[in-house]
Amino acid sequence: MVSLDGYYEGPGGLMDLPFDDAFATYNLERLKTASTVLLGHTSYMMFGGFWPQVENDPSFSKVDREFSKRYNKVEKVVVSDGPIEPVAAWRDTTRVISDDVYTAIAKLKREPGKEIVMWGSHILWNDLLAHRLIDELHFVVGNAVLGDGTPAFTEPIPADGQVATLQLLDTLRASPKSDNIIVKYAVKYSNK
Repeated sequence: MVSLDGYYEGPGGLMDLPFDDAFATYNLERLKTASTVLLGHTSYMMFGGFWPQVENDPSFSKVDREFSKRYNKVEKVVVSDGPIEPVAAWRDTTRVISDDVYTAIAKLKREPGKEIVMWGSHILWNDLLAHRLIDELHFVVGNAVLGDGTPAFTEPIPADGQVATLQLLDTLRASPKSDNIIVKYAVKYSNK
């Protein structure tokens, strides 16, 4: 999710964006297309402290509970600078990559299965963009102007002597009741 002015998070690292049911529904749709979730260490630990217990908590929406149930079962591949202890509830579904990350992710992309999806982990996806390992970006653009914070992109996105550009695939309103929009891009690389 990004703000109208291109921030991944607001000042102080706060996720000060308008999350709504449409955001949760879209995330569930993406998870249904996936056999693997790719995460950086920080996002993995943050999500691991939240999502495992949501599945059985009736105070959460039906969509959030289904997302949690699927998230608990899907393979999670974590990129980390060093070894980490997997979240207890995800021990059997977590694989950590610490060495030769780009080769390992390129190999992961060639494995049979459904899509590889990624939430959070903006440092990792910027790095993977720079190494030509991201095929598509899907943004839920929130109806907020943050004015400052963490930009979604490192400018410009280098890619082995080339520049990554985005080709619009689709844009749609997140739902009739949402002020957020979903924008989907294919990543293309060209000479500078």
